[in-house]
Amino acid sequence: MFEPLRVRSYLLDTHTALWWAAGSSRLSEPAKNIIKSKDNTIFLSVVSVWEAAIKSALGKMPLPGKPGPFFEALAQRSSFTVLPVHLSHAAGVHSLPPVHRDPFDRLLISQAIIENLVLISDDQVFKDYSLPGLVF
Repeated sequence: MFEPLRVRSYLLDTHTALWWAAGSSRLSEPAKNIIKSKDNTIFLSVVSVWEAAIKSALGKMPLPGKPGPFFEALAQRSSFTVLPVHLSHAAGVHSLPPVHRDPFDRLLISQAIIENLVLISDDQVFKDYSLPGLVF
């Protein structure tokens, strides 16, 4: 019996996107395989660009260039779909449990829940949220 190919959709955490761009060994093999697979849709959130831009300007997150061109090139080169922030994503943060206070993480979590995306991250705090899925 023929079974159609199931396409999964994933959302990259900021560090996951940066590790992918750098070819870092910190990214797990399962995560690398998911990101490489043409059968999956990989989303890069504008939240990650915002976080990296702020932290880079403060000297807390080195980037190999200006955030805008860097992330645009990454998305194009890796065939990532850029996920904008919608009103529902921002408002969705309100209903999240107060597990931690990082506004970037909380907005990524809200996006993953609302858009039904599996989050790819190494951040253990994400386990405390009711996500559609999580890959470390």
